[in-house]
Amino acid sequence: MSQPLKELADPEEAAPAAERRLVWLVAAIQLVNVLEFMIVMPLGPDFAKALGIESSHIAYVGGAYTAAAAVTGLLGALFLDRFDRRKALAVCMAGLVVATALGGLAYDLPSLVAARTLAGVFGGPATSLSLSIVADVVPNHRRGRAMAIVSGAFSVASTLGVPLGLELARVGGWNAPLFVVAGLAAVVTAASITLIPPMRQHLDDAKGKVASSFGQVLSRPGAPIMLATLAIVMISVFVIVPNLPTYLQLNGGFPRAQFHWLYVVGGLVALGLMAVTGKLVDRHGALPVVIVSAAIVSADLAIGTLDGRPRIPVFAFFVLFMGGTSLRGVALNALTSKVAPPAERARFQSAASAVQHLACAAGAFLSTLLLTTRPDGSLEGMERVGAMSVILTLTIPLLVAVAERKVGGGGAVEVVVE
Repeated sequence: MSQPLKELADPEEAAPAAERRLVWLVAAIQLVNVLEFMIVMPLGPDFAKALGIESSHIAYVGGAYTAAAAVTGLLGALFLDRFDRRKALAVCMAGLVVATALGGLAYDLPSLVAARTLAGVFGGPATSLSLSIVADVVPNHRRGRAMAIVSGAFSVASTLGVPLGLELARVGGWNAPLFVVAGLAAVVTAASITLIPPMRQHLDDAKGKVASSFGQVLSRPGAPIMLATLAIVMISVFVIVPNLPTYLQLNGGFPRAQFHWLYVVGGLVALGLMAVTGKLVDRHGALPVVIVSAAIVSADLAIGTLDGRPRIPVFAFFVLFMGGTSLRGVALNALTSKVAPPAERARFQSAASAVQHLACAAGAFLSTLLLTTRPDGSLEGMERVGAMSVILTLTIPLLVAVAERKVGGGGAVEVVVE
């Protein structure tokens, strides 16, 4: 029997059980998807050593994923709302399983880049569909908390997945984590097919109506500025992130054997902050949270990179960076989910995903132009990369202020979980 989940006036009211179950299941799907993406970046030095890749070229591995996800995001923006979200998500997750396993079979930079490209083809739309499912089911006044749970996948992946992956790579070789993640993705894919109900409410809502064109979707109030904001955010992050393992180990002198502890501590801090952030976003909106995030991240990067090596303890630098960016992520996910109505939501989320992944690729590739590899493998030019990230980070609150004013709180919705 269908169970309606209605928009209610009390922001403190507990979510219905069906809503909670679905949010947690989507969070599990997102966890595997995020882990599949995240595990590749800290393995950069391992790839470089095992496959003969120059340290300054490692960003191509991450950039290949994001570039492919951007392309499929643009394509998905044209048609994703035409399908049951459960079926579309299952196809994307199955493709991700295959691509991840192929990554473990790579033997040089081109083969690894090819596998990561295929992973991006499926991983990008999977993220868009996951966020669309949450936005379909959860009303606006509880959405910040729901997005905090889903966004918590990043922190759990950091706290548990990445450290375990790094240890797996140390004991079993660089490709062991990829094979394990492929297996986990297969289990979660089977669970999603079995446990997620049909998600067709957006199709029913669209019956008898003229379908919106892609141009109309992007012309919604707040859509252009929201996409621009997401692009700036991801460029500011991805000029830094793909190079952090090499920078902290070789420029900062942090030991490889202890590197997993950075992700454990950073992930726990980010997870704790997300639990609070969702409620703050529901009560006060995205802007105050984004302002705090910008202050933390810009100050951290200024101290940690502008001298070409960390000027604060590596633990502090890493934890502040993860905590600051996680705050911003919850706020932006909640705000983005309010731009489009349900019948257009997956297409807009796909367009947003395309913009984000294209910006990630641009940031990663741009960092390769600004960085060079020293004879000892350390990176030259991180001060330039850090300065660029700080400047972009400080513009984000201004963009969010405009976006929030245009998007507003969003209208009431009634979503049916079959």
